[in-house]
Amino acid sequence: MASSGFCSLGPTVTSLFSSHALARWRSSSMSPPPLRISRALSAATTVPISSSFTWDDVIETGREEYTPQNSSDLTGFLEKVNRCNRGSEKLREFIPFVIEEQIVGYIHKGFTEYLREFHDIFTFSHNGSCPDRVDGFVTLNLMLEKPEDRTRAVADVIKILGDKGIIPGIRNELYPVKPSFNAPVFFSLERAAAPYFGIKGYGVHMNGYVERDGQKFLWIGKRSLSKSTYPGMLDHLVAGGLPHGISCGENLEKECEEEAGISKAIAYRAIAVGAVSYMDIDQYCFKRDVLFCYDLELPEDFVPKNQDGEVESFKLIPVAQVANVIRKTSFFKANCSLVIIDFLFRHGFIRPESSGYLDLYGRLRNKDCS
Repeated sequence: MASSGFCSLGPTVTSLFSSHALARWRSSSMSPPPLRISRALSAATTVPISSSFTWDDVIETGREEYTPQNSSDLTGFLEKVNRCNRGSEKLREFIPFVIEEQIVGYIHKGFTEYLREFHDIFTFSHNGSCPDRVDGFVTLNLMLEKPEDRTRAVADVIKILGDKGIIPGIRNELYPVKPSFNAPVFFSLERAAAPYFGIKGYGVHMNGYVERDGQKFLWIGKRSLSKSTYPGMLDHLVAGGLPHGISCGENLEKECEEEAGISKAIAYRAIAVGAVSYMDIDQYCFKRDVLFCYDLELPEDFVPKNQDGEVESFKLIPVAQVANVIRKTSFFKANCSLVIIDFLFRHGFIRPESSGYLDLYGRLRNKDCS
């Protein structure tokens, strides 16, 4: 990046940090309030269930016959959708994060206590200029005019909060910060910090399936036990967050190769089939995610081979059995269940005759899907 980005600011951001809040936070004698750290940590590290199950457990759970005719009970599916949409009653605990007069996220009032320490970077407004909010909003210092300036300034803050254990699991991967998918990027933010700022996150999720003698099978992955998030749980054949500076199609091709050894020639045949979305509040974290869904019909003799160490193993399982596993267990990473439920709708495994059909379908896409 060009060094001229900070010239118009007078003192550089680094010198501002050194003379103000960052120097104080780097001091070993300064510690954040214990209660706040505890709540922040628990929000980011909670895993929904134990992942100590085997493929035999998965297969045994799925054996019960599942057909569109006898599967009218959608309760288990609704529970999985609700699991990704918790905490709506806590919305008033958050205030908007505003850039260039547009809301790009929501920050918990408790978490703002950490940000107030960095008053050269974050500004708190109570002038009522943010619509429909009486509690004000958070924004960035107006001296940070360019996206690269904002990215570097906020990155230094995130590093300090990460070192203090307030934002755990730093991944050194940047997510774009913008009010909607096709809007300009205001700056980029560390992926692990995204839920703490309530920004919209986007991802690509692909169902890889095989058809044999009129029956459909899904390739399912079991996440590596070394994964920092949801270790050992079930996952799609291919899925990944959408970082800054890469298109959905490019990211899907990259993830196909890394996670399942799928060549570009085959990955190119993946079909974009829509999106699911959810909003989940857990303590200080507010996840507002949109998952772009893809289907890829694979050759019958295809066998996935993980390349990046993030997947322990794969199994090819009849779709009807996968449906049972989702209905009856929490073996799947929570948001993956939503993408597979969408697949079940589109491939006729969930039919309009089922009670709650439209309710379930509608809940797969919340009003904030943009």
